[in-house]
Amino acid sequence: MLKALGLGPAEETIYTALLARPTASAEELARRTGVERAETDRILRDLVTRGLVAVDTEAGGGAPDSADRVVGKLPARYRLTPPSVALAPFLVEQRNALHRAEAAFAVLTEQYRTTAAHPAGSVVEVVVGVEQVAHRFHQLQRGAQQELLVFLVGDPIAVQREDTDMSESSALDRGVDFRVVAARDYLGGPDIAKEVREGITAGIELRLVDSLPLKMVVSDRERAMVPLDMADCGGQPSAIVVHRSGLLTALVHLFEKEWAQARPLCTTSTGVHAEQPADQHPTEGELEVLALLLAGISDRRAASQLGVSIRTVERRARRLMDLAGAESRLQLGWHAARAGWL
Repeated sequence: MLKALGLGPAEETIYTALLARPTASAEELARRTGVERAETDRILRDLVTRGLVAVDTEAGGGAPDSADRVVGKLPARYRLTPPSVALAPFLVEQRNALHRAEAAFAVLTEQYRTTAAHPAGSVVEVVVGVEQVAHRFHQLQRGAQQELLVFLVGDPIAVQREDTDMSESSALDRGVDFRVVAARDYLGGPDIAKEVREGITAGIELRLVDSLPLKMVVSDRERAMVPLDMADCGGQPSAIVVHRSGLLTALVHLFEKEWAQARPLCTTSTGVHAEQPADQHPTEGELEVLALLLAGISDRRAASQLGVSIRTVERRARRLMDLAGAESRLQLGWHAARAGWL
């Protein structure tokens, strides 16, 4: 917790142990924390020098000749200097260091753009090989501060699903707006339903479409990554990284168009499925037809039992298949079970 303020693990252990009591001796701290006595002495001397800890003179201490003993007096006892006073300079220095790093980042980025070998070099960067593609993918996710836009299509090639978990978690922890559009074939992967549920629970917004033109990740609308056809790159996984340009703007517009047309994904006890708009839910009459058809009853008998024409039964069955995106009644039954229609 205090590493960012310049304290190592052992120093933090001693420091936090002092939080629980008004004062303590070196012997008491070593016994309570399990840190060796000599190391405890060294840490206390260092913390006193840095102004984070003070000798409690009112408890019998003075200027000690060791971290525990005052000549002719009781063992020295230590107390914390108020953190709001002692740690403030460290916090200010860390903030200044971050500001310097951000300024250096901006300068280097601008220099790269202006000194590229040719104009296209500042817009499109080609990345070749599994390690390089995975490295740049994680850079885009971990570097995002505001927004990540993702297209998911088919099986992963260069970046495996399990390798994206840490980057996704880190982005969500930073409050990044994480939106994903998945093609239907992506949901056919093994164990994908569990991963989708975990992603939705963590805060990722997911929507589903029948198909997508490409895989893609866009970071803060500043950079995007799109895979290349492996056949054009010697069989190696490859990608292009697109920087700010008209091309990047077009990719963002493509995402927003697909996002607007996609159906939100939600989780239920029966699994993961796309939410249907209100006019895309089966009607009560259609559900009656569905129940009879799945029971193996013919269209003619269903029409007789429901008191409607066979043409009405066929029309309702056709709309059910359209809603489910099914090509057969077997697929319709599978979708009806997954979507909770039954």
